[in-house]
Amino acid sequence: MKKIILSLCSLAATSVLASETITIGASSVPHAEMLRFIQPTLAKQGYVLKISEFSEYLTPNLAVVQGQLDANFFQTKPYLLQYNKDHHANLVDLVDVHLEPMGAYTNSSEAKFAKSKKPTDLIKGSKIAVPNDATNEGRALNILQANGIIKVQPGIDLPTKKNITANPYGVEIVELDPSMLPRVFSSKQVDIVLMTTNLAMFSGLNPTKATLLEQKSSPFVNLVAVRADEINLPKMKALAKALTSPEMKTFIQQKYRGAVVPAF
Repeated sequence: MKKIILSLCSLAATSVLASETITIGASSVPHAEMLRFIQPTLAKQGYVLKISEFSEYLTPNLAVVQGQLDANFFQTKPYLLQYNKDHHANLVDLVDVHLEPMGAYTNSSEAKFAKSKKPTDLIKGSKIAVPNDATNEGRALNILQANGIIKVQPGIDLPTKKNITANPYGVEIVELDPSMLPRVFSSKQVDIVLMTTNLAMFSGLNPTKATLLEQKSSPFVNLVAVRADEINLPKMKALAKALTSPEMKTFIQQKYRGAVVPAF
């Protein structure tokens, strides 16, 4: 009888493990694609990875804070730090996974950068759309400054439009919600858009052919965010391990071919 009871208890424990769920919010490309790749790996370990896809940047963090999701995978470290500061939250970085270089994409043959000697060769008055969140706008403006398009106030790591001190080419900077950037690009409401490669791929663009592309040394690595008190849970450790495995590195390199770069 004791053996039967022990066997039943063991079976019950196995069933509980097999039904444990990890809920995670993610951007469609490439984050959700990467998560779907590791679903079979986690399933073998007894975890069901349930993925919710989002097209904007505020809801995934709020859902984790409120406990509706265990984790999210869509943002960079600077963005997470700014969110915590602005919303008095305490989300933490579970694991760094990849970099999506930000690029400048040209919509008009007239409004373009010269690709070699004169990257400042823009038609005067070009309309340039940049993301309006604190981290990605600064990231975009720093790319424009690095290529001589504008100058921003010294000593500011993440400048905004108001920090532009020189605009020799008379470009118009348009600040938009990141989710709007693919739409204004495809409808040709602007001449140039600066956006991350996940948005570019979502728009059907090839990020490796961006007119300008952020350097791979960028600090804007994409991470998985979780609640601070859950970072050491076994399921979180399993998620982190699966996302930084040799198999995941190969998947990223083969599928995205430089448009997404492993950070591990």
